[in-house]
Order: sequence, then structure tokens, then C-alpha cells
Amino acid sequence: MTATQTVQVDLKEYRYFADNQWRNAKDDHFFEVHEPYSGKLFARVAAGSRADARVAVDAASRAFAGWSETAPGEKARLFLKAAEIVRRRRSEIAEVLARETGSTISFATFQQDLVAATLQQVAGWVFLPKGEVLESNLPGTHSVGVRRPLGVVASFTPWNGANVLSWRAVISPVAAGNTVVVKPSEFAPVSAGVMLAEVAEEAGFPAGVINVVTHAPGAAGAIADEFFDRPEVRVINLIGGVKTARILAERAGRTLKRTVLELGGFNPMIILDDVDMDYAVRTATFGSFFHQGQICLNTRRIIIQRNIYEEFLGKFVARTNSLPAGDPLNPKTVIGPIITRDAVKLIDDRVKEAVAKGAKVHTGAKYDGQIYYPTILTNVSLDAAIANEETFGPVVVVEVVDTPEEAIAAANRTMYGLTSSILAGNTYRAFEMAPKVLAGIVNVNSPTVNDEIHAPMGGVRDSGWGRTGPRSLDDFSDVIWINSHSGQRQYPF
Repeated sequence: MTATQTVQVDLKEYRYFADNQWRNAKDDHFFEVHEPYSGKLFARVAAGSRADARVAVDAASRAFAGWSETAPGEKARLFLKAAEIVRRRRSEIAEVLARETGSTISFATFQQDLVAATLQQVAGWVFLPKGEVLESNLPGTHSVGVRRPLGVVASFTPWNGANVLSWRAVISPVAAGNTVVVKPSEFAPVSAGVMLAEVAEEAGFPAGVINVVTHAPGAAGAIADEFFDRPEVRVINLIGGVKTARILAERAGRTLKRTVLELGGFNPMIILDDVDMDYAVRTATFGSFFHQGQICLNTRRIIIQRNIYEEFLGKFVARTNSLPAGDPLNPKTVIGPIITRDAVKLIDDRVKEAVAKGAKVHTGAKYDGQIYYPTILTNVSLDAAIANEETFGPVVVVEVVDTPEEAIAAANRTMYGLTSSILAGNTYRAFEMAPKVLAGIVNVNSPTVNDEIHAPMGGVRDSGWGRTGPRSLDDFSDVIWINSHSGQRQYPF
């Protein structure tokens, strides 16, 4: 059985994937996914139930023993094969992303290049040291710390940056020797789950190592219940929002499951008064409006010194107004659609609330269908939701300060701490400020949207815990301390 079947012209039905088999959901239920831009029916996808999640967890549990003992060379071969497949299917998967999630075709294509590069690099992670030798005060003792995988990992994957983030939620657990069940977002079940499973199947990953259970809107709870009730599931791995993370972390605490949480951010960009103005405008525009402001790394606040504020704001508004919006399949489009109508309403409600409390709109604050136009606000009251909460859309708040010290205080005002940016002509000056910003990433003279495959990206405070890159292998393994003593020890009695 294959992943899909065509039920009418240009419409596919997608099944879920467990134990290297494509399966219909219990009672053959499907749910519909519509394109954010056109509203057209994109696909029908298996509406998985708790029973289907049980099938996937069973498969992952059976596969764990064998996969945990698989030689690193074989793991590397499979990752490299997957990278080859992603490169071959680059245009096809990019189109799926654009249609299903509204990602512009340029960003969707970039994701495929990043996924392929990530898989290629991860092939080397499997050869990294899995332990360390410790010194001992006892003569004749060899003290060794050895890492071993944990078991089954339940990975919750998001709709934004769907393809690259779904792979990010899989590669580290699998490279460390675990097996995985992926629960993709109901807003991008194909991009954030099914496509990954198709590649994994073709690459030849053994049965049960990578499984994907899709579900209809409102049905995530039943899938999560199966994960929490199964002792074989040792890790809850979430890329998502703070609200969901609080629920999952609380439940994980009751069952003593490990959690790895990559959450949202209310990311500040500090602009100092010696900055190259044109570079600052270009960087702020990209950071604020890349992917319609729908990724966790987007710039949400621009904190700028007063003596350059007017010049910056004029140029920033002009550049923002030049960004083409529309069909994500058009290569010239920069601003595509917001993922759902409910998300558009949330953005618009928060903008209207800010305006009612005195905020000034310099551009945007309007929408057409699911296209929300890039919006710049100033004079935003600190008690407005948009001044404190991550609003997943193309809206940025500009704040004015007098000194670098005030800028740092403003940057640290909220409990988020994912990424940040400091732009300055004097790089050393910005570098000295960087450790004072309470964020997992501080980018000097780069946008807040900036991370590399091998870098330890992750948040602090309410932006989660755990890191990407090779250090992430530690999050999905335990350290076993082995003491080996040659000869006979002496005891006090």
C-alpha cells in the first residue's frame, strides 16, 4: 500500500505510516486540508485515533532494541540516502509546502535544501563520541561514562517551517539510537509528517524506526493520551507554542517522562545609533516579515535609539510597503497567506486592541482573505497583548530608547528568551552587550532569523529547553557510569 491514492483529479488521500506500512485510520476516517491562499481542497488525510497511535507506539517499541544496536555506518548510510531523495524530490515537496501551508515557493524550496544539508550533516553525528573517561581516586579503577538511547520518542511537529522542523524533531532522536512516533500539526499533516515518512520509507529505514500518525482538528488529545500512558514512550519532544508546552510538561511531570521543548519567542532587535542605516532597514525587514512572521525566530520588537528613530522608521516603512504579497506559488511573492482564518482574526484583534490603547499604525493593519499585510506599530501600550505575547504574523512593534542600557532592559522585559539581535557599527560594542540579553541566541549584526545546523539553538526562560545540533543527542540519551576495578579493593569492615 502506498502513501496516497487519487480520489479525483488533483486531489489525494494520504494514509498514516506505522511499522513501514501505509494504513487507513480506524473506521477509514479522513479529514480535509484546504490551501490557505486559494481555499481550495488540497487533500484528505487519515484521521488517526488513539488506536492508531497505539499501533505506531507498538511498532516503535518493537524496533527500538534493533535500532539502538545498529552500527553507525548503517545509520549514516540511511541519512545520506534520505538526503539524496530530498534533493531529487526538491521541487515536488516544495510545491506541497506552498499549497498546504502558504509558504512562499522560495522559502519552501530553501527548506528542501536545508533538510538535505541537515540529513547529510547528521550522518556524521552518529560517529561522535558516546561517552567519556573520568579520573578516579581509587587505584586500578577505570571510570567511564557511556551514553545509551532512551526508547520511544513522541515528536510533535508544527505547521510553520513544516518540512524542516519535522525532520529536526526526528533526526536527533533517531541518530542517538531511539525510535520515533511523529504527530504532525493538523494544519500541515502532509508537509510536517507524511512527506517525511515517504522519504524515510524510500531511504530504507527499518520498520518501526520512524512512524507518523496524522489526526483531525481537535483530536490531538487522544493521540497524546496514548503517548503519556505508554511507559515505552520516554520523551515528549515538542516544537510548538508555550500554551501547549505547559500542558505537555505538566503531564510529563506526572509520568516522569523527559521533555524537550523548542517554543516561541518575543524576539527583540536592538538597533544602536552608530549602525549602517540601510543595512539596519534591510535586516529589520527580513527579520520581521520573513514567512509572514510565522516562525518562532521572527523579530517581534525593534528597540532603537531615539536619535536615529525618525530616519529608520521612514525607510523601514517605505521598504515594507514594497514587499509583494499574494500567491505563494508565484516566485516574486514575499508575503504569502496566514495559515488559517482564525489566525488572521487573532492578529487583527491584537492590532485593533493596540490601536484602541493608543498605538500608531504606520503601514498595514489590514488583510485580504488570508493575506495579512506587513504591519508596523509604534507607541504601543505595555498592557496591550501584542506588546507581550507572540503574535504569529507580519506585525512588528517599534520601541524608542535613549541609551544602550535602556535597550537591554527593554529587550529583557518579557519572559520569552529564544533569539535576539543587536545591530551596530561598532561590532565589539554590540558583542560586549550580547551576554546581557536574556535569550538562547544573540545575533550581532545579523537578523533574529538566524541559525545553523550544527549550532546549539534553543531558548531560555519561557522559550523552552533543549538544544539543536550535535549537542541535542544528549537530550535523547542517558549517561551510564561504569566503574571497573582491577584487583581487590579494601573495605573498612
